[in-house]
Amino acid sequence: MSAIAVRKWAWLGTLLVGAALYFAVLAVLADTNNPNLFPTMILLGALVVPLTFVTFAAGRSGRWLIDGPTLGGCLLFGGVVGVVVAGLLEYDAMRRLGTLPMLGVGLIEEAAKLVVPAILVVFFGHRYRNSIGRGIVIGVAVGTGFAVLETMGYAFVALLQSGGNVGAAEQTLFVRGLLSPAGHAAWTGLSCWGLWRFVSAPSGKHLAGFAGMYALAVALHTAWDGIGGVVTYAVVGVISIGLLLFGLRRAQRADVIA
Repeated sequence: MSAIAVRKWAWLGTLLVGAALYFAVLAVLADTNNPNLFPTMILLGALVVPLTFVTFAAGRSGRWLIDGPTLGGCLLFGGVVGVVVAGLLEYDAMRRLGTLPMLGVGLIEEAAKLVVPAILVVFFGHRYRNSIGRGIVIGVAVGTGFAVLETMGYAFVALLQSGGNVGAAEQTLFVRGLLSPAGHAAWTGLSCWGLWRFVSAPSGKHLAGFAGMYALAVALHTAWDGIGGVVTYAVVGVISIGLLLFGLRRAQRADVIA
């Protein structure tokens, strides 16, 4: 198999290996009832599908858009910084306002997830600025890290509230893990598409484009959280993933031309 084929299909290996590890842990947990395995189950359950999507986005063109250490760093630091910043701002806003509308949640979380991409652009722009596709994948990785940590939190809460019922945590992991590529990963990827277009060729038009992409991500996020339901998830998910794949395709062509 050629190197290009390996890169394009690496996501399938990630999915199969990750799923095998998750079900192995789940089987041992069901057999032994060992609570020490709960963190491993939650981590794998929250990570497998989102990591598969990141691998798919990173190698979709047949070449790695970003290297492994950068990908891992964006997942970890982007996710942690995003969750911490969003949590702090949302807490402060709720303390002052009493309640925080879904639009406010979308504005805060989509901005918080751009902290690490903005740092990469400012301090390491010479390495990443020349490829819009690379910027999109960085956004997907950061959004994925945010989604994984958020899913782990929800699964842990479900486990506690159910009195240690593994099934409740498993259901949360399955639903949120399966939907995460169409949520945080795609929305941050779209925002970074606009951000990288602006920093690669600064202009008023591209600045407006970045603002528009960020507003779109906030609107999709708000609809997802505010309306909810299967129909909303399906419509928002199709729009989010469709636009992201369109952006990756356009960026791939632009990178080749450049």
